[in-house]
Amino acid sequence: MFEWTTGGYDAQVRDLIQSWLAEDIGSGDITTETTIPRASRSKAVIHVKENGIIAGLPIAQLVFEVVDPLLVFEAKVQDGQYVDKGTVLATVEGSTHSLLTGERLALNLMQRLSGIATKTRAFVEAIEGLPVRLVDTRKTTPGHRKLEKYAVRVGGGANHRFGLYDAVMIKDNHIKGSGGIRAAVEAARSKIPHTMKIEVETESLAQVDEALASGADIIMLDNMAHPMMKEAVAKIKAVSPHVIVEASGGVSLETVKGIALCGVDVISVGGLTYSFHALDISLDLNEKKGGETL
Repeated sequence: MFEWTTGGYDAQVRDLIQSWLAEDIGSGDITTETTIPRASRSKAVIHVKENGIIAGLPIAQLVFEVVDPLLVFEAKVQDGQYVDKGTVLATVEGSTHSLLTGERLALNLMQRLSGIATKTRAFVEAIEGLPVRLVDTRKTTPGHRKLEKYAVRVGGGANHRFGLYDAVMIKDNHIKGSGGIRAAVEAARSKIPHTMKIEVETESLAQVDEALASGADIIMLDNMAHPMMKEAVAKIKAVSPHVIVEASGGVSLETVKGIALCGVDVISVGGLTYSFHALDISLDLNEKKGGETL
């Protein structure tokens, strides 16, 4: 099972949760405050209504903790676990006001992260056994990048760069703006630390040749047809075996295995974090099973 590793993110995520709660609560949860007695206590059950990979339980727990530190959250499964429809994911017990106030944000985050993890797992399984790595992109929801990239890892994928700051990635507009691939690579190389890699996006075999000649560390093959991609991979590996070859653009579940069979090292899929089906997850108060209150 996949366990949440903060990497120092807890404080950042807590701040985000506080801002998201403020957006939702505003001046107060008027419905709960006017319909539920302040002293009311409940036990809530969080359950899933379709099959999938679960991600975001520690984040949901943090939401309820921020709302009310006295709420007791108990996870029944772990992130990364495949579950069937109807599985109880967690219980939360305490103030009914607090439970209802935190419910929507906790579910929203879990549903989205589980959807990303489920989609990622499908892609990973499609290329299982092949020597290629599946990664995400920067096409994430603003403010949610750390969480969405975490969900990709939960699903079995890996992360591309986290932002514009942690790698040089020379794309078509950089090439146009700098006067060519060689000029862009040389300019970047003269200014970055020796520990940082340079990736170049290419759309043709001529650009692959230029990227090789410039000394790029990673060459991306963007939206290439499979025959051209195979030729590009063969060329790159023959000239510079150490260069990492990435494929990107228009990758789907139907095409990902064919792309992997072209011999690339990495396949990046933006749709993992911007085009996915959120898993249907619900929270019910005082849920009963077998005639007994949980």
